Amino acid sequence: MKRQRLIIIATLVIGAASTALVAGQSAGPGSAGATAEKQYARIAILRPHDGDTVDFEAGYIRHLEWHRQARDTWVWYGWNVTFGERQRWFVYASFGHSAADFDNPVSPADDERDNVLNVVPHARFAGNGIYEYLPTLSRGTGAPQPTARLEITTVDLVPGNATAFEAALRADQSRLQGETLWYRMVAGGAAPRYVRLRPRPTFSAVLGGTSEQALPDKVSPWIAKMTVEILTLRPTMSLGVGR
Repeated sequence: MKRQRLIIIATLVIGAASTALVAGQSAGPGSAGATAEKQYARIAILRPHDGDTVDFEAGYIRHLEWHRQARDTWVWYGWNVTFGERQRWFVYASFGHSAADFDNPVSPADDERDNVLNVVPHARFAGNGIYEYLPTLSRGTGAPQPTARLEITTVDLVPGNATAFEAALRADQSRLQGETLWYRMVAGGAAPRYVRLRPRPTFSAVLGGTSEQALPDKVSPWIAKMTVEILTLRPTMSLGVGR
């Protein structure tokens, strides 16, 4: 009787493991390990005043120190735009958040006060959006690897084409080789808008991936505007990245 019970238990364990394995195999790149809860990112842009870049960077670093002292648990990435129409602008972002995370940011009033003191005198806010991570279109997790370079592609669609656009990207996903992360804007600008991040270790790695850079030909009529920029990670202007 005892031996029979052990056989039944072993059978149940093996069956559960097989089910989990099949589920993992069918998930595809970027979706394995993704939770049922949606993941969101905040991506914002600052434009330093002309001739004020040094003071802006010093002020932003002081503001990050405020976040550290306030025990902010969010990880903040910071990049400079190196190639693009917004050259020298600053992009900062935080990834992998639940919707509830945005209900309880660290000390909002004190955060704003320190921002006004250290950042606002040296730059203007040029964008601030919340984006939903799209694991079924991506290869990787909801947060980019902290590589030295990052290609960011912003796609504004002609209204009414979002569903078809996502379907086309999903069908084209097998072509992806390196880390490629897609996000759909929820709030913060003209819609429908999508952002794609491709972290790469070097400029040559970015430029060498032109076959992956191109979007499927069929989506071209649906695109109202598309920009491609290359960013440079600023470790001293980031918080918790790579920890």
